[in-house]
Amino acid sequence: MGSLDHRESVPRPVVAVSEDYPSAYQLAEHRHRRSQFLYATSGVMAVTTPHGSWVAPPERAIWIPSETPHSVRMVGAVRTHSVLLSPELTARAGRDCEVVGVSALLRELLVAASAVPEEYDEQGRDGMVMKLLVAEVASAPVVRLAVPFPRHKKLAERCHSFLDRPVVSTTIEQWADQLAMNRRSFTRLFRRETGMSFAEWRQQACIAAALPRLAEGQPITMIALDLGYEGPNNFTTMFKRVVGVSPSRYMMSSKADAGDRETALPGAPRKRLR
Repeated sequence: MGSLDHRESVPRPVVAVSEDYPSAYQLAEHRHRRSQFLYATSGVMAVTTPHGSWVAPPERAIWIPSETPHSVRMVGAVRTHSVLLSPELTARAGRDCEVVGVSALLRELLVAASAVPEEYDEQGRDGMVMKLLVAEVASAPVVRLAVPFPRHKKLAERCHSFLDRPVVSTTIEQWADQLAMNRRSFTRLFRRETGMSFAEWRQQACIAAALPRLAEGQPITMIALDLGYEGPNNFTTMFKRVVGVSPSRYMMSSKADAGDRETALPGAPRKRLR
């Protein structure tokens, strides 16, 4: 489909992009003039910006507003069906990245859009597909799978360090002591900077760390213990409450997606979006 510059300049409000990536592939930090709705039919994507980290498991997508610097890490072999939307299209309000749910209709529209010519007839059938796609993107529900980073320098450093190796048993008192603050001042600062309570943020960080490891097929018990849970049962309860499925079901889904992709799309990656 040509270079990114070409895609950005296509004289249509919506451009569909399909990409194939090998496991562990990483896209260095970059940005797009258009907003991007990034969806993977297989594998897991982890998007990081200066303001947070977002992880998209199966049946989830990541909304990336225009001009947002971001890097992307692939876990497992990943195939994406995404769309680039002109800045004038206010498909979603706000200037923050979001993880959103993908309905069966939206999924099929994303796949169908990949077969639409770049300079499609806006008044014809292809134009109608794209208009419906934009409407579905706008109404997709937000899923709380985000780990926002604070702007407060010392707190941000602590958050980045924690995300590298999250432990669920870490306490507010430990963080407050490290920042030379009392508990009340720390909790106020944390919520003001991240929009979450410390407990909520800590949980999201653990989920963000667990999803890629589960997609790689690592043992659930090992992951649970590494994250500081007493055993797999407590971890499973938390995971199911947040993600909607148990860790074992999530692993089965990831393996099924990878198997389908290996059968249909063998070979080297192609059309890498930068």
